[in-house]
Amino acid sequence: MTAPASGPAPGPAIVLVAPQMGENIGAAARAMLNFGLVDLRLVRPRDGWPNVKAVAAAVGATVVLDRVRVHGDLAAAIADRRYVLATTARPRDFVKPVLTLREAAVRLRAAEAAGQPTTVLFGPERTGLENDEAVLADALVTVPTNPDFGSINLAQTVLLVAYEWRQAADASPAERFEAGGARPATREELMNFFAHLERELDRTPFLSNRQQRPSMVRNLRALFLRAGPTEQEVRTLHGVVAELARRGADEAG
Repeated sequence: MTAPASGPAPGPAIVLVAPQMGENIGAAARAMLNFGLVDLRLVRPRDGWPNVKAVAAAVGATVVLDRVRVHGDLAAAIADRRYVLATTARPRDFVKPVLTLREAAVRLRAAEAAGQPTTVLFGPERTGLENDEAVLADALVTVPTNPDFGSINLAQTVLLVAYEWRQAADASPAERFEAGGARPATREELMNFFAHLERELDRTPFLSNRQQRPSMVRNLRALFLRAGPTEQEVRTLHGVVAELARRGADEAG
Protein backbone atom coordinates (compact mmCIF):
# COMPACT_ATOMS: atom_id res chain seq x y z
CA MET A 1 0.00 0.00 0.00
CA THR A 2 1.31 3.47 -0.82
CA ALA A 3 1.67 5.95 2.04
CA PRO A 4 -1.14 8.52 2.15
CA ALA A 5 -0.69 12.19 2.79
CA SER A 6 -0.89 13.11 6.48
CA GLY A 7 -4.03 14.55 8.06
CA PRO A 8 -7.67 13.48 7.97
CA ALA A 9 -9.56 13.81 4.71
CA PRO A 10 -12.99 15.44 4.73
CA GLY A 11 -15.98 13.54 3.42
CA PRO A 12 -16.30 9.92 2.37
CA ALA A 13 -13.40 7.97 0.93
CA ILE A 14 -13.92 6.96 -2.69
CA VAL A 15 -12.79 3.39 -3.39
CA LEU A 16 -12.30 2.26 -7.00
CA VAL A 17 -12.13 -1.51 -7.19
CA ALA A 18 -9.99 -2.87 -10.05
CA PRO A 19 -10.20 0.29 -12.22
CA GLN A 20 -9.04 -0.52 -15.74
CA MET A 21 -7.80 2.78 -17.15
CA GLY A 22 -5.62 5.53 -15.75
CA GLU A 23 -7.76 8.10 -17.58
CA ASN A 24 -10.81 7.03 -15.60
CA ILE A 25 -8.93 7.28 -12.32
CA GLY A 26 -7.78 10.79 -13.18
CA ALA A 27 -11.24 11.85 -14.28
CA ALA A 28 -12.68 10.44 -11.04
CA ALA A 29 -10.11 12.43 -9.05
CA ARG A 30 -11.13 15.58 -10.90
CA ALA A 31 -14.81 14.91 -10.17
CA MET A 32 -14.02 14.35 -6.50
CA LEU A 33 -12.13 17.61 -6.08
CA ASN A 34 -14.92 19.52 -7.86
CA PHE A 35 -17.05 18.79 -4.80
CA GLY A 36 -14.44 18.77 -2.04
CA LEU A 37 -13.50 15.10 -1.74
CA VAL A 38 -9.81 14.11 -1.62
CA ASP A 39 -9.57 10.57 -0.16
CA LEU A 40 -9.17 8.26 -3.18
CA ARG A 41 -8.32 4.57 -2.71
CA LEU A 42 -7.53 2.04 -5.43
CA VAL A 43 -7.88 -1.72 -5.20
CA ARG A 44 -5.80 -3.68 -7.72
CA PRO A 45 -5.64 -1.00 -10.49
CA ARG A 46 -5.10 -2.90 -13.73
CA ASP A 47 -2.38 -0.63 -15.09
CA GLY A 48 -0.64 -0.09 -11.78
CA TRP A 49 0.06 3.08 -9.85
CA PRO A 50 1.32 5.83 -10.32
CA ASN A 51 -0.16 6.31 -13.77
CA VAL A 52 0.82 9.12 -16.14
CA LYS A 53 -2.53 8.99 -17.95
CA ALA A 54 -4.33 9.54 -14.66
CA VAL A 55 -2.33 12.69 -14.00
CA ALA A 56 -3.25 14.13 -17.39
CA ALA A 57 -6.95 13.30 -16.98
CA ALA A 58 -7.08 14.78 -13.47
CA VAL A 59 -6.55 18.27 -14.96
CA GLY A 60 -4.84 19.66 -11.88
CA ALA A 61 -6.53 17.61 -9.15
CA THR A 62 -3.09 16.67 -7.83
CA VAL A 63 -4.13 17.02 -4.19
CA VAL A 64 -6.30 13.93 -4.74
CA LEU A 65 -3.70 11.95 -6.68
CA ASP A 66 -0.98 12.74 -4.13
CA ARG A 67 -3.08 11.12 -1.40
CA VAL A 68 -4.02 7.97 -3.30
CA ARG A 69 -3.74 4.72 -1.35
CA VAL A 70 -3.35 1.46 -3.23
CA HIS A 71 -4.59 -1.79 -1.66
CA GLY A 72 -4.36 -5.42 -2.64
CA ASP A 73 -7.93 -6.23 -1.63
CA LEU A 74 -11.16 -4.46 -0.75
CA ALA A 75 -11.14 -5.52 2.89
CA ALA A 76 -7.90 -3.61 3.45
CA ALA A 77 -9.24 -0.53 1.62
CA ILE A 78 -12.24 -0.22 3.94
CA ALA A 79 -10.65 -1.50 7.16
CA ASP A 80 -10.86 1.93 8.84
CA ARG A 81 -14.41 2.70 7.66
CA ARG A 82 -17.59 2.44 9.73
CA TYR A 83 -20.30 3.16 7.14
CA VAL A 84 -19.92 1.77 3.62
CA LEU A 85 -22.07 2.23 0.51
CA ALA A 86 -21.66 0.38 -2.77
CA THR A 87 -22.78 1.66 -6.16
CA THR A 88 -24.56 -0.80 -8.39
CA ALA A 89 -26.40 -0.79 -11.70
CA ARG A 90 -28.00 -4.22 -11.42
CA PRO A 91 -30.03 -6.31 -8.96
CA ARG A 92 -28.09 -8.46 -6.48
CA ASP A 93 -28.84 -11.92 -5.07
CA PHE A 94 -28.72 -10.79 -1.44
CA VAL A 95 -30.84 -8.52 0.73
CA LYS A 96 -29.56 -4.97 1.19
CA PRO A 97 -31.22 -1.57 1.45
CA VAL A 98 -31.11 0.20 -1.93
CA LEU A 99 -30.79 3.98 -1.68
CA THR A 100 -31.24 6.82 -4.10
CA LEU A 101 -28.25 9.11 -4.56
CA ARG A 102 -29.94 11.82 -2.52
CA GLU A 103 -30.76 9.53 0.39
CA ALA A 104 -27.26 8.07 0.25
CA ALA A 105 -25.80 11.56 0.62
CA VAL A 106 -28.03 12.29 3.62
CA ARG A 107 -26.94 9.07 5.33
CA LEU A 108 -23.28 9.73 4.59
CA ARG A 109 -23.59 13.15 6.19
CA ALA A 110 -25.40 11.71 9.21
CA ALA A 111 -22.75 9.02 9.69
CA GLU A 112 -19.94 11.57 9.47
CA ALA A 113 -21.73 13.84 11.96
CA ALA A 114 -21.85 10.85 14.33
CA GLY A 115 -18.10 10.37 13.97
CA GLN A 116 -18.31 7.35 11.68
CA PRO A 117 -15.80 7.37 8.78
CA THR A 118 -17.63 6.67 5.52
CA THR A 119 -16.81 5.37 2.07
CA VAL A 120 -18.44 4.69 -1.28
CA LEU A 121 -17.38 1.74 -3.46
CA PHE A 122 -17.22 1.71 -7.25
CA GLY A 123 -16.56 -1.37 -9.35
CA PRO A 124 -14.61 -1.91 -12.58
CA GLU A 125 -15.76 -0.02 -15.66
CA ARG A 126 -17.13 -3.03 -17.53
CA THR A 127 -18.59 -5.27 -14.83
CA GLY A 128 -19.16 -3.26 -11.66
CA LEU A 129 -18.64 -4.73 -8.23
CA GLU A 130 -18.74 -8.49 -7.68
CA ASN A 131 -21.40 -9.77 -5.29
CA ASP A 132 -18.72 -10.69 -2.75
CA GLU A 133 -17.56 -7.07 -2.82
CA ALA A 134 -20.96 -5.38 -2.79
CA VAL A 135 -22.13 -7.51 0.13
CA LEU A 136 -19.54 -5.82 2.37
CA ALA A 137 -21.50 -2.55 2.15
CA ASP A 138 -24.18 -1.38 4.57
CA ALA A 139 -26.41 -0.38 1.65
CA LEU A 140 -26.44 -0.15 -2.14
CA VAL A 141 -26.78 3.01 -4.22
CA THR A 142 -28.31 3.25 -7.67
CA VAL A 143 -28.41 6.01 -10.26
CA PRO A 144 -31.86 6.50 -11.87
CA THR A 145 -30.69 6.53 -15.48
CA ASN A 146 -32.72 6.27 -18.65
CA PRO A 147 -33.99 2.66 -18.73
CA ASP A 148 -33.33 2.57 -22.46
CA PHE A 149 -29.74 3.80 -22.08
CA GLY A 150 -28.30 3.39 -18.62
CA SER A 151 -24.60 3.31 -19.45
CA ILE A 152 -22.57 5.90 -17.51
CA ASN A 153 -18.81 5.75 -17.06
CA LEU A 154 -16.89 5.47 -13.81
CA ALA A 155 -15.98 9.15 -13.47
CA GLN A 156 -19.57 10.22 -14.17
CA THR A 157 -20.81 8.00 -11.37
CA VAL A 158 -18.20 9.36 -8.97
CA LEU A 159 -19.21 12.90 -9.93
CA LEU A 160 -22.90 12.22 -9.27
CA VAL A 161 -22.16 10.77 -5.83
CA ALA A 162 -19.78 13.61 -4.93
CA TYR A 163 -22.29 16.21 -6.15
CA GLU A 164 -25.11 14.84 -4.03
CA TRP A 165 -22.79 14.61 -1.01
CA ARG A 166 -21.94 18.28 -1.45
CA GLN A 167 -25.56 19.29 -2.03
CA ALA A 168 -26.67 17.56 1.17
CA ALA A 169 -24.92 20.27 3.20
CA ASP A 170 -25.20 23.17 0.76
CA ALA A 171 -26.77 26.26 2.30
CA SER A 172 -26.84 28.26 -0.93
CA PRO A 173 -30.14 30.05 -1.61
CA ALA A 174 -32.34 28.48 -4.26
CA GLU A 175 -31.98 31.64 -6.32
CA ARG A 176 -29.49 34.49 -6.33
CA PHE A 177 -28.36 37.21 -8.66
CA GLU A 178 -24.81 38.16 -9.58
CA ALA A 179 -24.29 41.82 -8.68
CA GLY A 180 -20.84 42.26 -10.19
CA GLY A 181 -19.46 43.33 -6.82
CA ALA A 182 -22.11 46.00 -6.24
CA ARG A 183 -24.00 45.88 -2.96
CA PRO A 184 -27.79 45.84 -2.78
CA ALA A 185 -29.39 49.25 -2.35
CA THR A 186 -30.41 50.23 1.17
CA ARG A 187 -33.99 51.12 2.01
CA GLU A 188 -32.89 54.73 2.51
CA GLU A 189 -31.43 54.83 -1.02
CA LEU A 190 -34.60 53.31 -2.44
CA MET A 191 -36.84 55.72 -0.56
CA ASN A 192 -34.79 58.66 -1.83
CA PHE A 193 -35.22 57.35 -5.38
CA PHE A 194 -38.97 56.90 -4.89
CA ALA A 195 -39.23 60.50 -3.68
CA HIS A 196 -37.26 61.72 -6.69
CA LEU A 197 -39.32 59.68 -9.15
CA GLU A 198 -42.66 60.65 -7.64
CA ARG A 199 -41.69 64.33 -7.43
CA GLU A 200 -40.91 64.40 -11.14
CA LEU A 201 -44.02 62.42 -12.05
CA ASP A 202 -46.09 64.92 -10.10
CA ARG A 203 -44.88 67.55 -12.58
CA THR A 204 -46.61 65.54 -15.34
CA PRO A 205 -50.20 64.38 -15.81
CA PHE A 206 -49.21 60.80 -14.97
CA LEU A 207 -50.18 61.02 -11.28
CA SER A 208 -52.82 63.71 -11.65
CA ASN A 209 -55.74 61.45 -10.75
CA ARG A 210 -55.96 61.92 -6.96
CA GLN A 211 -58.02 58.76 -6.41
CA GLN A 212 -55.67 56.53 -8.39
CA ARG A 213 -52.43 58.18 -7.27
CA PRO A 214 -51.87 56.11 -4.05
CA SER A 215 -52.40 52.83 -5.88
CA MET A 216 -50.14 53.85 -8.77
CA VAL A 217 -47.38 54.95 -6.37
CA ARG A 218 -47.61 51.63 -4.51
CA ASN A 219 -47.40 49.70 -7.78
CA LEU A 220 -44.30 51.63 -8.86
CA ARG A 221 -42.61 51.08 -5.51
CA ALA A 222 -43.50 47.38 -5.51
CA LEU A 223 -42.04 47.03 -9.01
CA PHE A 224 -38.66 48.50 -8.03
CA LEU A 225 -38.55 46.67 -4.70
CA ARG A 226 -39.29 43.38 -6.46
CA ALA A 227 -36.36 44.03 -8.79
CA GLY A 228 -33.98 44.35 -5.85
CA PRO A 229 -31.69 46.96 -7.47
CA THR A 230 -28.10 47.50 -6.43
CA GLU A 231 -26.77 50.82 -5.17
CA GLN A 232 -25.23 51.45 -8.61
CA GLU A 233 -28.51 50.67 -10.37
CA VAL A 234 -30.38 53.13 -8.11
CA ARG A 235 -27.88 55.85 -9.00
CA THR A 236 -28.45 55.03 -12.67
CA LEU A 237 -32.22 55.30 -12.20
CA HIS A 238 -31.76 58.70 -10.54
CA GLY A 239 -29.83 59.75 -13.65
CA VAL A 240 -32.55 58.46 -15.97
CA VAL A 241 -35.27 60.35 -14.10
CA ALA A 242 -33.18 63.54 -13.97
CA GLU A 243 -32.43 63.39 -17.70
CA LEU A 244 -36.07 62.79 -18.61
CA ALA A 245 -37.11 65.68 -16.39
CA ARG A 246 -34.52 67.97 -17.99
CA ARG A 247 -35.63 67.06 -21.50
CA GLY A 248 -39.25 67.59 -20.53
CA ALA A 249 -38.41 71.01 -19.17
CA ASP A 250 -36.46 71.92 -22.32
CA GLU A 251 -39.34 70.88 -24.55
CA ALA A 252 -41.84 72.80 -22.40
CA GLY A 253 -39.58 75.87 -22.62
